[in-house]
Amino acid sequence: MSRETKHSGGTLEEHLCSLSTRGTLYESLPEDRLRCHCCGHRCLILPGQKGICKVRYNEKGTLYVPWGYVTSLQCDPIEKKPFFHALPGSLALSFGMLGCDYHCPFCQNWITSQALRDDAAGASVRVVSAEEIVRMATETGARSVSSTYNEPLITSEWAVEVFEKAHAAGLSTSYVSNGNATSEVLEYLDPHIDFFNVDLKAFTKEAYRNFGGRLEPVLETIEQLVGLGKWVEIITLRLPGVNDSDGELKDMAGFIAGVSPGIPWHVTAYHPQYKMTEPGPTPVSTLLRAREIGNEAGLEFVYAGNLPGMVGDAENTCCPDCSQLLVKRNGFRVLAYHLNGSLCPTCGREIPGRWPEA
Repeated sequence: MSRETKHSGGTLEEHLCSLSTRGTLYESLPEDRLRCHCCGHRCLILPGQKGICKVRYNEKGTLYVPWGYVTSLQCDPIEKKPFFHALPGSLALSFGMLGCDYHCPFCQNWITSQALRDDAAGASVRVVSAEEIVRMATETGARSVSSTYNEPLITSEWAVEVFEKAHAAGLSTSYVSNGNATSEVLEYLDPHIDFFNVDLKAFTKEAYRNFGGRLEPVLETIEQLVGLGKWVEIITLRLPGVNDSDGELKDMAGFIAGVSPGIPWHVTAYHPQYKMTEPGPTPVSTLLRAREIGNEAGLEFVYAGNLPGMVGDAENTCCPDCSQLLVKRNGFRVLAYHLNGSLCPTCGREIPGRWPEA
């Protein structure tokens, strides 16, 4: 699809204006104001102003959005996203842009997500077409294309451009997102996206206020994605002193199980990063306790991540009925694979996911 883009130069923000196009996800309001619908903030943007994400802006009553560039473009194991029940052992061509609608102090990708808030980020951009991204995916043998590294919801128009071409090339598509979506953006993405990883960061309103968001839109996103038939996996970074109480984890696991007990929940270790350098990394015992809580809540697939080889069998997929080992992993590596299509080869139990045909 051909799009008209703007042109300018100079600073990073000015350069990004040259890499923008007219947006889709907004409504026009009187006096050239507009309401953006790409994320749960639903920003009211006045002429000449930007949304909270700092990459979507109002020019004379028209919303302009990021287009035609990446900051990161590389092949990752799909397990790194993480997706454990979607094309395991395959590569995902992963691309990211700039900006985020949150400002988490522990962000693992702050160089791209906070580039327009923090001068220390020093991010740069690479002009690229959707065709080039898909060609790179096919040439490297990737089975899917993933919008990740920054918050993909705020660049959804560009993702759809890429994903349309990826689907035409026989590739699957995915988001790795904070889940602060709207019904409008999810309906817009529906025909173009296959897998969705939601970062459920905490389960209190106070924590989400500190991150720059709200809990309710994230929970609604998870429910709507499942209702749309998307494959959903959830990740929670175990943050010492922030979201690691047993009570909060029980509430979180109970919510996920209430949506579907077959949703994989990844509880992953925090490593000091960005503005949150204390306390130290998440202990193994803390991850395993979270996994125990998830299992007690009725979740069938709870994985411990970011500590490869240190968490026993908590990286493996096993049949919930007969305990047969189905997928053996170490970190992002698949070491053994025993599924028969989508079935446990021992008891015939259907294992939820998007499994390869062979």
